[in-house]
Amino acid sequence: MWASTRRDLTRERFSRRAAFAGRQHSDTNLASYMRTTPALVALLAAAAVAACSNDSKLQDTAMHAGVAGTNTDTARATGAGGTAAGTQGASKVKTVDGFKTPESVRWDGASSQWFVSNINGAPPAKDNNGFISRLKADGTVDSLHFIQAGKNGVTLNAPKGMAISGDTLFVADIDAVRAFSKSTGKPLASWNLAAQGAHFLNDVAIGPNGDVYITDTEVAFNADGSTSHTAPDRIFMLNRDRKGASIAIQNDSLGRPNGLVWDAKSNRFVVVSFGAPTILAWAPGAKSVTTIASGKGQFDGVEITSDGRTLVSSWADSSVSVINGNALTHVVTGVEAPADIGLDPARGLLAVPLFNQGRVEFYQLGAK
Repeated sequence: MWASTRRDLTRERFSRRAAFAGRQHSDTNLASYMRTTPALVALLAAAAVAACSNDSKLQDTAMHAGVAGTNTDTARATGAGGTAAGTQGASKVKTVDGFKTPESVRWDGASSQWFVSNINGAPPAKDNNGFISRLKADGTVDSLHFIQAGKNGVTLNAPKGMAISGDTLFVADIDAVRAFSKSTGKPLASWNLAAQGAHFLNDVAIGPNGDVYITDTEVAFNADGSTSHTAPDRIFMLNRDRKGASIAIQNDSLGRPNGLVWDAKSNRFVVVSFGAPTILAWAPGAKSVTTIASGKGQFDGVEITSDGRTLVSSWADSSVSVINGNALTHVVTGVEAPADIGLDPARGLLAVPLFNQGRVEFYQLGAK
């Protein structure tokens, strides 16, 4: 049912996001994207790879197939040493293929594992076929379908951003937030935010007090396939008792908020805009935001390194950059449709999910 190639899809999905922030009605480029479904990613042939000599780096391994239950889908890994072409201050050390529209990667330092959310379809579709993959510390796949819609009581439509608190993995899923055990994959709870106006929940982050914050890019999908912006941009909050959600901030200056991360050093959240060329700072309880940097726009993921650098992914120029003053400096380039990045801050390992290509690339960051 697809009418475009994956490369076309990259240009169509949330096309020209800087202009998107000012649109109050139909966005035909976004609509075109949402009427398509990602093509299945072809499995790559096995390849021999060399191991990294430095233990602090992501260690290359040979191809590994991760299988959940009787599902025969696999993800495969290849390695690369040295500084990769298109990188500045980062070295590509591994590529893992075989995912289905990977949207977000989250590192869990307590268990030394990565989690990858797979939309496996169109981002707004309530088709209950999304899944979460679990990877080992070295990037090899431990369980491709660790959490899978339709099995073991799991409902998961189009999983996007994730956050971890204790044993709980929180996942944004269109207009709901779902909680799973990160150890067993068992569903724990679900909160439906549709009644509060949620349309496109995107990223999740844990606040300093244990509250859970969720961005809403506020894209509504009409019956004819067009899109509209019918409500103000919002960030929701699930408080510590998890009894319900509230609106933490409602302000169109959020510019279609996407990625979200807590900046402990500055006691604030960093919010990256999907529909504006801005990177924002927001303190819980505040009703306004402050611009801290700007760039090409179409920002998706955001992470903060152990030495205080803020990393941001951008669809506009296929990059991951670091905030340098009030501007951006590229760290990785040539990564088409880089979605919600993940980071192991202790090892300086960056994971970049390539939305349209069904793979995750791992990079070793250089020193500050």
